[in-house]
Amino acid sequence: MDKTIDDLQRDMEAAASALDFEEARRIRDRINLIRGGADAADAAQADTSGLVRQRSGAMGLGSSRQRPLPPPDWKPPPKPDPMTSGRKRK
Repeated sequence: MDKTIDDLQRDMEAAASALDFEEARRIRDRINLIRGGADAADAAQADTSGLVRQRSGAMGLGSSRQRPLPPPDWKPPPKPDPMTSGRKRK
């Protein structure tokens, strides 16, 4: 029989109060899968052991985009000559 989110919430709180945090984590991940659109049977069978939360700043400042990698043969352009910067041509 499929449990509802309220039943799973109660089970998660009971596991946390019994200091069984691994089981509480599994139930929490199952609740998140059901809320995300998975049906209860698939959520019960899903392996959530590899799921981790995104660390802030790990993928760029305030975004989830990875840093772009330049092509392997790319060289940065030469730096401007400091003796001629800001000087007008006359």
